[in-house]
Amino acid sequence: MLDEEGLGSYIDEHYTRTLFRLETLPQYLVDSDGEDYRRYVAGLPGPTMSRKQPWLDTLRTERDRGLYQHRVHVWHGPLGDYLRYECEWGYTYNARAGEDIRVLDTAERPKPAAIINEDFWLIDDAHVAKMHYDPEGRFLGSTIGEPGEIQRYRDTRDAAWQAAVPFVDYWTDHREYWRDPLVT
Repeated sequence: MLDEEGLGSYIDEHYTRTLFRLETLPQYLVDSDGEDYRRYVAGLPGPTMSRKQPWLDTLRTERDRGLYQHRVHVWHGPLGDYLRYECEWGYTYNARAGEDIRVLDTAERPKPAAIINEDFWLIDDAHVAKMHYDPEGRFLGSTIGEPGEIQRYRDTRDAAWQAAVPFVDYWTDHREYWRDPLVT
């Protein structure tokens, strides 16, 4: 099983065109959030940009090099604190930096049967990294999918992408979730 560093190396080694992420959890407890989630819940202003800016720079650089990073997050509204945080302090900034993000809120739209309930990365349409989390959303590790499994993950990506709506549209239409009304 790959740890976070091993997963990063695997993605870096194989990512030359497209990188797709399917997220299915209502919460992720990851070190890369730093103290931002606790700060968000406490009502403090904005994410820690010294932590976030390098990631935003990476997204911009990848976009400028012609790489395409996109994701779909499948959830069931109403949104709890973590998903509101992820949208407001994560996706809003990431989308501006060039990541193409969509959401599928199954309280509003049906989830196609082709979408598996499993987090994963699909790298250049040819490699799959399956993500494993504990019940609280802590990353446990990643395993690499077998070549014979790739089509199943492509089918999930395609079904999720077609069923989901662009994040910016979803977020604009759901101002009831906004903590910081000026963040768009």
